[in-house]
Amino acid sequence: MIHRGNKRKSPQIPPWPTPMEVKPSRIEGLGLFTKVSLRRRQKIGEYEGERITRREGRKRARAQKWIAIVEVNNGISIDAAKETTGFRFINHSCTPNTFMRIIGERAEFYALHPIKAGSELTLDYGDSHHNGKLACTCESAICRRFL
Repeated sequence: MIHRGNKRKSPQIPPWPTPMEVKPSRIEGLGLFTKVSLRRRQKIGEYEGERITRREGRKRARAQKWIAIVEVNNGISIDAAKETTGFRFINHSCTPNTFMRIIGERAEFYALHPIKAGSELTLDYGDSHHNGKLACTCESAICRRFL
């Protein structure tokens, strides 16, 4: 059956308040890009995924090259490896444009400074499960070289 004049709508509604898209990144694989300009300290959205124990998160991280696990409070970790939400695609940069706040058992993202529409969102991973063994590809002038 052909439906003329009706456009199909995506059944998935993004879980973030800011319009964003996942697309190829110059940093690594896919990245998360904002479709609108963001103000300094504006909340961008929240990290989503399977809630697991910190111990299970660290076990999973040892077996993965691309880790999408964030440790929050109360011995909980969030594993977004199987999620299709955008924040699992946020790439590392040694000069990021976002920061993450851990609030209880949640991880929220905020703009570090004003960000122009079309920009890739980046985060300084800081201490990570990579333990300094993964080469950094951010190409920042002050790149630390390893995560």
